[in-house]
Amino acid sequence: MNDTATRYLTPTGLDPIMNRIANMLPKLGISVAGSRLLAVRGRKSGEWRTTMVNLLSTADGTRYLVAPRGHTQWVRNLRVAGSGELRLGRKVETFTATELPDAEKLPVLRAYLERWGWEVGRFFEGITKNSTDAELIAIAPGFPVFALN
Repeated sequence: MNDTATRYLTPTGLDPIMNRIANMLPKLGISVAGSRLLAVRGRKSGEWRTTMVNLLSTADGTRYLVAPRGHTQWVRNLRVAGSGELRLGRKVETFTATELPDAEKLPVLRAYLERWGWEVGRFFEGITKNSTDAELIAIAPGFPVFALN
């Protein structure tokens, strides 16, 4: 596994094509298992940048964004901007985001894998919803997590 502090898995093979298709669905108002189009201002350009994300809602109503590919451009942009939009068709919801420290990620990562392990499991490189707490804690630095307000 990569260095967890800088971990980033680049899209390969058919990923860029599949990403374009996946990004079109929320634009058309189609949510697959809670997906949304995330829009964040670019940290250098100031222009809106978009990508599809899986929005995790917990039993207590808290919502999270998890970056299964690691420290991606959207993660870097959200860290700087501190806010963004979740889009689904014509519906636009603005939010502010707070990045979770590694020590608080365990329940979120487990819930994320329970919900979307079938889709994003390959990015977790052998870690599953059934992995031990110690295994999830060990990978936490490589998986940015944001609580949405």
